[in-house]
Amino acid sequence: MQTIVLGSSSITRAELLTRFGVPFIQRDAGFDEESLRINDPAHFVYHATKGKMQSYLETYDLEMPVLCADTVVTANGEILRKAKDKEDAKRILKAQSGNTVSILTCMIYKSKTCELIDLSSTDYLFLPFDEQLLDAYLQSDEWRGKAGACMVEGFCKSYIKEVRGLESTAMGLSVEKLLPFLT
Repeated sequence: MQTIVLGSSSITRAELLTRFGVPFIQRDAGFDEESLRINDPAHFVYHATKGKMQSYLETYDLEMPVLCADTVVTANGEILRKAKDKEDAKRILKAQSGNTVSILTCMIYKSKTCELIDLSSTDYLFLPFDEQLLDAYLQSDEWRGKAGACMVEGFCKSYIKEVRGLESTAMGLSVEKLLPFLT
């Protein structure tokens, strides 16, 4: 399998590629997705990923295949971005409690001979969050820097009632869909 470039600084995406045995080097694409003013979750995640790929290609050439991705967490049609502060984190987590949460990941894989664009979704039905455990989680600051203020493999894990879709999609990269394109 050929080495690819992961155009992202995401530790979780790097861990996923390692887990699936994909050889890669990591370079940040340098795109500011916060500059996008798009409210529709699918459009937002697509344009953020497209922006990352364009930014990467403006800086580097295509000497190796490149993979860029972006992920958004949504509930009730609202994009739940990274929380600005503890109050915002609480609001975001309350929107997820006892609700269906969709995690959308878009990835673009580009080589000299092919381009794959994939937009996938994984849905989680969460039980209501325990108020005391939620407060303890908020005090821990583990929510900082995380889309939706939480990771499904972290605080939210014990509240998962049902999952529809790939866990890798929820973690930020639909690796199972990428593998057939890697030669």
